[in-house]
Amino acid sequence: MAKIHVITDSTSDIPDEIVKALDIIVIPIYIRFGERIYKDGLDITKEEFFHRLINSPVQPATSQPTPEDFAGYYSQYCDNTEGIISIHLSSKISGTFNSASLAKKMMKSSCPIEVIDSTFNSAGSMLVTLEAARQVKAGYSFDDVVNKTRHAINQVHMLGIFRTMKYLARSGRVSNTVARAASILNVMPLLTFHDGEIIRAGLVRTFNKGMDRLVDFVKNGGNITELVIVHSSIPEKAQQLAEHLGAFVPREKITITHLGAALGVHGGPGVLLVAVRSDDK
Repeated sequence: MAKIHVITDSTSDIPDEIVKALDIIVIPIYIRFGERIYKDGLDITKEEFFHRLINSPVQPATSQPTPEDFAGYYSQYCDNTEGIISIHLSSKISGTFNSASLAKKMMKSSCPIEVIDSTFNSAGSMLVTLEAARQVKAGYSFDDVVNKTRHAINQVHMLGIFRTMKYLARSGRVSNTVARAASILNVMPLLTFHDGEIIRAGLVRTFNKGMDRLVDFVKNGGNITELVIVHSSIPEKAQQLAEHLGAFVPREKITITHLGAALGVHGGPGVLLVAVRSDDK
């Protein structure tokens, strides 16, 4: 029987077991170390990536899937589907959404394809994608799933702490001057999303202070229906945060996952992100 297919990219950091349970299709971002190119999550594991990131003198770079990549995935499912819903990280920080949109044009309406800008990355994009996949499982129509997914975007909020700006500077996301100043002043940035763009939400002097800000963020998040914690190589901090947040959100509504290579390039080890979805009824 034809069904609706939900597609995302690997920056959504959805755990493998959830991908399988909800039949989500994940298109990998490309990671380049020098002359060697890897597909995120397929050719290189998270552990391998972070080991190389920390120890290699070569700064890795990322690139989005090409329109041809997307068209290849779309064509696999178009013949037996009610439609494809393709959800990707914010178009203001990556060309992935544009690649997917170009692929849709290349397909020349061979099947219904809706390309959605999640306006987030990582945990935020994950929450939007999970809503789409669950609505498909629940049997909603293509148009209903699209509408519910777009509505979910407005219910998602995200905040993260970065232990260092070193990798943001190395990847060109912040200037070396800003990164050096942060190191000298011994401060760590808190970053959030606003209208699809990453903006600074404050500075803290210790990681624990940053975790306190994440707890306050959740505490003031209203009627939270789901929460995602994403970390890079600090599982103990993620578990500690989940324990604190259990006072405000039932533990079964909290998902913990590891930051993937596609975003690890910019964040490095020591990133802790929280995204919440709040019921706006």
